[in-house]
Amino acid sequence: MTAESAGSLAGVPDCFQRLWTPYRMAYIQGESKPQDDSVAQCPFCRVPGLDDAEGLVVHRGRTCFVVMNLFPYSPGHVLVCPYRHVAAYTDLTDEETAEFAQLTQAAIRTLAAVSHPDGFNVGMNQGGVAGAGVAAHLHQHVVPRWGGDTNFLPIVAQTRAIPQLLGEARALLADGWR
Repeated sequence: MTAESAGSLAGVPDCFQRLWTPYRMAYIQGESKPQDDSVAQCPFCRVPGLDDAEGLVVHRGRTCFVVMNLFPYSPGHVLVCPYRHVAAYTDLTDEETAEFAQLTQAAIRTLAAVSHPDGFNVGMNQGGVAGAGVAAHLHQHVVPRWGGDTNFLPIVAQTRAIPQLLGEARALLADGWR
């Protein structure tokens, strides 16, 4: 097939379904990723200064908060973050460590109550080489999972199908938080 004939097929019905996820381009191009490790560039340091709906904050604690992931793996994917700009789990104070763990448990309980997932992925990536997108500010992922919730799309198209808007997921979790 030549480039000319391929171009003429644009818009012509075929056997393929299209799942357009233009919001993923922002992540691919590095939107919201800091240019450096400073507090001024850190998205997790900016979020607490916003109102809950705008910042997608689910819950605010004394030393840590819970926020929706802007680029979720599944509906309800949240991040537990300390307010303080620290990169490593070992840099947390005892008080921060306790609340970090408590909020992780509360996120799991809340997600279980409002979304009824079949399981969870919970974890953190420390350092860019370990997969941390924002390595300078510690954050823990809580990802609800359902049987059959993922398919070939992440492998062949670097795309995930997310069936719920972030604002809707945030409101559901915030309302269900105990």
